[in-house]
Amino acid sequence: ISSVQCVLYLHCNVYILSALVAAVAILPLLLKVYFPHFWSDCFNLVNVVWVVIKFAKRRIMSVLPSRQSKQQNRAGFKKARWSERRGHGCPVLFMGNEPAFVFCWLALAKLGCTAALLNTNIRAKSLLHCFNCCGAKVVITTPELGDAVSNVLPSLKELSVTVFVLTKQWNTPGMKTLVDKIEEAPDEPIPLSARSKATFHSPALYIYTSGTTGLPKPAVFNQGRLVSAMMLLSSNGVKQEDVVYINLPLYHATAFILGFIGCIDTGSSIILSRKFSASQFWNDCRKHNVTVIQYIGEVLRYLWDQVTDNHVYHRVRLAVGSGVRAEVWKEFLNRFGNIKIQEFYEITEGNVCFINYAGKTGAIGREIFILKKLLYYAFIQYDTIKDEPVRDSNGFCIEARRGETGLLVCKITKFTPFTGYARNSHQTEKKKLYNVFQKGDVYFNTGDLLKVDKDNFIYFQDCVGDTFRWKGENVSTTEVSDILTMLDFIAEANVYGVEIKGHEGRIGMAAVILKEKQQFDGTQMFNHVASYLPAYSRPRFLRIQDSLDITGTFKQMKAKLVQEGFNSAVIQDPLYFLDENKKSYVPMTQEINNLIMSGNIKL
Repeated sequence: ISSVQCVLYLHCNVYILSALVAAVAILPLLLKVYFPHFWSDCFNLVNVVWVVIKFAKRRIMSVLPSRQSKQQNRAGFKKARWSERRGHGCPVLFMGNEPAFVFCWLALAKLGCTAALLNTNIRAKSLLHCFNCCGAKVVITTPELGDAVSNVLPSLKELSVTVFVLTKQWNTPGMKTLVDKIEEAPDEPIPLSARSKATFHSPALYIYTSGTTGLPKPAVFNQGRLVSAMMLLSSNGVKQEDVVYINLPLYHATAFILGFIGCIDTGSSIILSRKFSASQFWNDCRKHNVTVIQYIGEVLRYLWDQVTDNHVYHRVRLAVGSGVRAEVWKEFLNRFGNIKIQEFYEITEGNVCFINYAGKTGAIGREIFILKKLLYYAFIQYDTIKDEPVRDSNGFCIEARRGETGLLVCKITKFTPFTGYARNSHQTEKKKLYNVFQKGDVYFNTGDLLKVDKDNFIYFQDCVGDTFRWKGENVSTTEVSDILTMLDFIAEANVYGVEIKGHEGRIGMAAVILKEKQQFDGTQMFNHVASYLPAYSRPRFLRIQDSLDITGTFKQMKAKLVQEGFNSAVIQDPLYFLDENKKSYVPMTQEINNLIMSGNIKL
């Protein structure tokens, strides 16, 4: 009996072991069928933990490396020593893409200074506003932008702002040369003690954003956010041997933080281009053995539109960015080969970020239950007509159902802080949403409408309020309206964005009322917007009305205008089109409309 029991016992163990082996063997198949993104979710969580650990181990709260040598960057040390003598607190860098931009910022960062990065497209009123609103007393610019600064020099002098031009010779009175002064400065390394007092909350950088209303505002990046953001490249597998191509403007968060700052963390090489050129893009990539590129939505479409015979010959393996449409995503891969597109979502001043680590075409990220509870973000129902969140009978917001478009908000906590805008408490307060789910809570309002599908993938839908995106830039309708009403013949202006087939975002259009007894002047209008607004902000279509529709609270109504667009066959009001060749706003005709819709007019 004992022998029989022993045999049965062995057989049972064999069966149990076989069942376990079979279960383990079939487990991956079951996970793939019922939980297809299980492993990518797990790897993402591991990545998050790795970033947190790496963040916590930093000895000094700074993106700069702890070790430095004199050979590492003598030019940077000389700039830092010159800045040290000047005692700069918050200098402004008004510079294009060039090595001097990088070295100037590094020099200031070594001293613990908080630099402000200005958009090189802004002029006149907007430029003066940006100089003033961060409280800077020093501006560093280049000869190419010297004239733009000299145009507002009298006002800068009234604000006691000193202007330095990166050159040895400059003839404009009131603007000082800089290269000669840097050459005279010593090149001893700056001790770590200069920035050792920096904390998680210390301001590190100001990046200007149009936000949702008004003139550009300096969004505050504290040291903690800058350090955590710099790890995005390394968390996506970028290594020291990679070559990263930066051709987006360095004043932009995507290029500066994701590209430049990210490469400080990975030790990767940077290929810096002065500006984006679709025709030269792949030639540059081949010439410099580029392996990682950046994009905003328009960039990939521009590359896809280029006609070239050798588009598959390159070493690019990774494209990191935001805003690409699903159809462009697919066609880009079909044409340019096996490139991993790493789409992410983040706004300059925001406190929440999504990454499409699973590679789902068209998605900006993926929702994980654990991270949602840790970050306290939500998608709430939004009334686009009233331009406000929908609230229940108790006054609290209502979460959008799965598959329903909702406004993204994220709770402001010590782990997800909102640092706001420098010296602008009013605009900072406008980005906060109170009493969202319970009395007294405070959430950051992203101003973006998103939705989550049944598989937990997140998709961008649109912007709300007084902003729209064109050419990868946020356009503030309030800012453009203010500029238009500076004209002698315009009484009121209602600015909005309209969709055009085949283009990401919305292109600018304005409905205006002429002042009494005034005539519209298309050439004067063109010269005005060209002087005050960057190309992406200029209204390409103009609609002259007798009156503007407003709500009961005197807000301009845009929904009907957006829906009607710029079709001259539908709209009875006088319509005009911004003609770059004629340098004037010309009457909109059906012929122009047809050329636009067929893609024969470049927008």
